[in-house]
Amino acid sequence: MRIQITDLCFHYEGSHDDIFSHASVQLDSDWKLGFIARNGRGKTTLLRILAGQLPYAGLVDSPLSFSLFPQEVADENASAFAAALSLIGPYAELEREMAQSEHDPKRSAEYLSALERYGELDGWNIAARLRAEAGRLGVPEEALERPYATLSPGERSKLQLAALFLRPNNFLLIDEPTNHLDLEARERLAQYLNTKKSYLLVSHDRSLLDGCIDHVLTIERDRSLRVERGSYTSWQKNVDARNEGEIEENERLRGEIRRLRQSAREKSDWSDKLEKGKIGGHVYDRGAVGAQAARTMKRAKALERRIDRAAEEKSRLLHNIEETGELKLFPLEHPARRLFRLEDVTIDYGRRPLFSPVSYDFQQGTRLWIRGGNGSGKSSLLRLLLGQDVPHAGGLYPASNLIVSYVPQETGFLSGSASQLAASLSIDRSQYFTILRKLGFEREQFEKDLADFSMGQKKKALLAASLCQRAQLYLWDEPLNYVDLLSRVQLEQLILRFKPSMVLIEHDKSFAQNVATDTLILRAP
Repeated sequence: MRIQITDLCFHYEGSHDDIFSHASVQLDSDWKLGFIARNGRGKTTLLRILAGQLPYAGLVDSPLSFSLFPQEVADENASAFAAALSLIGPYAELEREMAQSEHDPKRSAEYLSALERYGELDGWNIAARLRAEAGRLGVPEEALERPYATLSPGERSKLQLAALFLRPNNFLLIDEPTNHLDLEARERLAQYLNTKKSYLLVSHDRSLLDGCIDHVLTIERDRSLRVERGSYTSWQKNVDARNEGEIEENERLRGEIRRLRQSAREKSDWSDKLEKGKIGGHVYDRGAVGAQAARTMKRAKALERRIDRAAEEKSRLLHNIEETGELKLFPLEHPARRLFRLEDVTIDYGRRPLFSPVSYDFQQGTRLWIRGGNGSGKSSLLRLLLGQDVPHAGGLYPASNLIVSYVPQETGFLSGSASQLAASLSIDRSQYFTILRKLGFEREQFEKDLADFSMGQKKKALLAASLCQRAQLYLWDEPLNYVDLLSRVQLEQLILRFKPSMVLIEHDKSFAQNVATDTLILRAP
C-alpha cells in the first residue's frame, strides 16, 4: 500500500517563509523510515501535518491512519497501565465490552464483528500484549501499576511506544524517542523497532537508525522531499559520493556563470560608450552616427539580455547540495599537565550516594566520556567539576586558574536574540554568527527570540557559544540532544581535528566512541 504526498505546501501564519512548497513523495506503508534533515527545516512540522494537527495545501493520501509520538495522556493520575490503554484507542474499549459480554452470544458476535472492522481478531488479549510489549522495551511490571505521573521521562517514552504500536491500521510518526534514554535503553529500542514496520522515525542517533530502518526520507535544501532505500550509513555514503561529483559540477557551472556575467557587463559598458560617442565636435553627420549607434546599442543590449538569460539558466542547473562549513576551535593550553584529580569522589543528596566512589587523574588532551544509566549522577559530577555547590564526598583537585567552557543539558533558560546572547557571554558576535551559519542557521534567525527556536537550534546556540570561547577544558552535558545528524558529523570532525581537553556526557554511541580517548563509568553503589 502506498502513502502519497502531492504538492504539499505549508507556511506558519504570520511568516512569509515556506516550510514546504509543492513537495511530493511516495512511500510504502510497510517501510521502516528514518527521517533526516537540518534542525528547523520542518521534520516535526511534517509529522504534525500528517497527524492532522496543522492545515496545509496539497494532498496526503494514505490507506492507514497516522499517530504521533509522543502524545499527551488525558489522566496522568491514572495507573500507567490504564494511561497506556487509553492511547491504544478502540482496542481498550473493545476489551471492556468483551468483559461485559462474555456470556452473551449476541453481544459477543457484535464484538467479533467490531474486531473485524479493526482488522484483527485477538483484541481481547490486548492487556497481555501491552504488558509483553512494555516488557520488551524494559518497562518493569511494577511500573505499570504506579500512577503515570510518577514514571520517569524514559519510562513514559517506552510505554507510549509500546501502546501506540498496538493501534490497528496505524502508521506511527515517531519524533525523537531517545532524548530521555540512556545507552542501554537506546540499544534495546533499536532492537524493538527492528521488529516493527510502518513508521517514520525522526532521530539523530546514527546507531539507532542503522539498527532499525530500511529507507531514509530527507528534506533537501530546496524544501523538497527525497526518499531512498537503505540504512543511515548507506545513505550517507550515497550522499558523499553524489556530492563529490555535484560539487565539481557546481564549481564548473559557477565559473561559466562568472564568465557570462563578466561578458554581459563588458557589452553593457560598450553600448554605453557608443551612446556617449554620439556627442562631439565631428563635422560629419551626427544624425547618421546616432542612428548607427542606436542600432549597435540595441544589438548590444539584446546580446546582454541573452547572456543574462544564459547565466540564469546555468544557475538553475546548480545542484541542491547540503553544504556544511568546517568548524574551528582554538583551545588554550594550561601550564599543568594534569587539569584535575578525583579521589574517591561520590555525590549524595541525602538519601544515598548516586554512584560508587571514583578516582581519576585527568591529563591535558584527554577527551573523557562519562557513562552511566539515567539518574546515576553524570550531570551532577559535571557541575561539580564546573565548581558548583554539589554535595559530595571525597576530593576534587582542579589545576589553578583553570579556564572552563560549559554546555548545559537544559536550554529552557534561553531568551532574547543571538546577538544579545553573544553580548552576555562576551564572545565575538561576527565569529558567533559565522559558526551558527555553518551549523545551518539562516541569517534572518539571528534577531529572532531564542525562546522560539526549535530544541535543536537552542542546543546549537549554546554549542556555538562554547566554540567561541577559548578554554583549557570543555565540559559538555549531552550536547547532541535534538541536534541534527549533519551538525553531529561537523562537531565530531571538529573535536578530532583540534583535540580539545574535554569531559563529555553523551548517549549517541557512535559520536562518543569516535571522539573519546577514555571512559569513566559511574556504577551504582
